[in-house]
Amino acid sequence: MSTLPDDTLRKILVQIQQTAVQSQRALNISRQQSASKDRERRILQLTIDEIQGIEGDVNLYKGVGKMFMMVPRKTMEQEFKTQEKELTDDINSLNKKAKYLEKQFNDAQSQLRDIFHHSPKQ
Repeated sequence: MSTLPDDTLRKILVQIQQTAVQSQRALNISRQQSASKDRERRILQLTIDEIQGIEGDVNLYKGVGKMFMMVPRKTMEQEFKTQEKELTDDINSLNKKAKYLEKQFNDAQSQLRDIFHHSPKQ
C-alpha cells in the first residue's frame, strides 16, 4: 500500500467507506421493511384464524373506500391466504437482501481493517 500515492489511497479509502455506509443504511431499511411485513403477516394470520373460528354461514364484509361490501366467506379466505403468501415471499426476499447487504458491509469493514493494519506506522 505504501507504493500508492496519497491521493489514490485516499480515494480508495473514501470509496470503501462509502460502500460500508451505503450497505449499512440499506441493511437497516431492509430490516425495518421485513419487520413491518412480518407484523402485517401476523395480523393477517390472526384475521384468518378468527374467520375460520366462526361457525355457520355468516355475512362477511370487506372495506372498500368509505363503504363495505358483502363478500362470500370462501372468497375472503382465499384473498387473505393469497395476501399471506405474498407477504411471506416478500419477507423471504428481504431476508436474502439483508444477508447480501450484511456480507457487503462486513467485506468493506474487513478491507478497511486490512488497509489500516498493513499501512506503515507513522
